[in-house]
Amino acid sequence: MKNFSKYIVLTLLFSQCIIFGQKINLTQNNLKAVGSYVSESKVMGSKAIRIVKDSTIILDDEATYARINDVDFSQGVIEVKVLSKILKNAPPHARGFIGLAFHINDDNSRFEAIYIRPANAMVDDQLRRNRSTQYFAYPDFKFTDSRKTAPGVYESYEDMELNKWISIKIVVKEQQAKLYLDGRKEPSLIVNDLKLGKSAKGAVGLFVDIGTEGFFKDLVISKE
Repeated sequence: MKNFSKYIVLTLLFSQCIIFGQKINLTQNNLKAVGSYVSESKVMGSKAIRIVKDSTIILDDEATYARINDVDFSQGVIEVKVLSKILKNAPPHARGFIGLAFHINDDNSRFEAIYIRPANAMVDDQLRRNRSTQYFAYPDFKFTDSRKTAPGVYESYEDMELNKWISIKIVVKEQQAKLYLDGRKEPSLIVNDLKLGKSAKGAVGLFVDIGTEGFFKDLVISKE
């Protein structure tokens, strides 16, 4: 009887995940370009959304994403497949920056984000490899700020490559966020003090940074 009860509980939990999981239709009509150029494209045989940062925005960790229309996210899971290439005219410090912004406020002046740097994971420089993933909060806690106040705490190494589809999953629970790549059991990055606070909420965006030609597909958002 106990085992049967556990089965019922697990079934209900699984059913809730299915109910709350929403696959987002990624088209230009469902996206708003913020500090970026957005188009529908095809890469490696798959339809995808292509995003490139507005070249007039020089600073890093800015509001440069495609904002999803009509999504209000606080806690839950965001999943997407990404592929990044480095543009031919990219500056030397381009790394294929690509990821997700979340808790975006109405005027895009506050949000937090987790992104990856696939190029860093492919070099023999250990310090760069340790900077393959990144969390930041805009506008007051960019990667330069975290490296000054808490070196290594908000970034980590993980195996990944440019020009290859990578599955990103971000799990947000109150003031914690965990990043999982390619279905791995253990998180690649854990952030225990999200800077916008445990009650933060807002839109979700498909994020890129300088020198990146980013592609996105298969976006699913599950809310708690």
